[in-house]
Amino acid sequence: MSKRLLIVAHAPSPNTRRLREAAERGARHPDIDDVEVVVKPPLEAGPDDVRACDAILLGTPENLGYMSGALKDFFDRSYYAVIEEKQGLPCALYVRAGRDGTGTRRAVESIATGLRWRWVQEPLILRGEWQDTFVDQVEELGLYVAAGLDSGIL
Repeated sequence: MSKRLLIVAHAPSPNTRRLREAAERGARHPDIDDVEVVVKPPLEAGPDDVRACDAILLGTPENLGYMSGALKDFFDRSYYAVIEEKQGLPCALYVRAGRDGTGTRRAVESIATGLRWRWVQEPLILRGEWQDTFVDQVEELGLYVAAGLDSGIL
């Protein structure tokens, strides 16, 4: 039976779009057989998408030391609708942080803790000036989450 990975990533700039595409590319690696990958911007994703997934990968830029308003909106619309039935949902996060990303990470971790989601790895904070290696790191994160689902360890 196929598993579903939901990628919810806000990508308002060319570089954040590159990161979202990298997450999807990693998740769709040819060696992964039984994982359906669904990619949605936060303003288009909602509780039904969360209910239908087996893991979630979140992506956001750091905005004024916080997650994007779009990702916050996704949580606002989904939180109470899924809090009971999606406890233990494997989750991961990447943050494109111009500064340090600490506030963004803390905010998303706080919401995920309230939802009782389960982190599959430490949040990936992409700090400072843009580096092309950020793309590789996010692609690897997408691959890791999808491979974990595919193998049954998540």
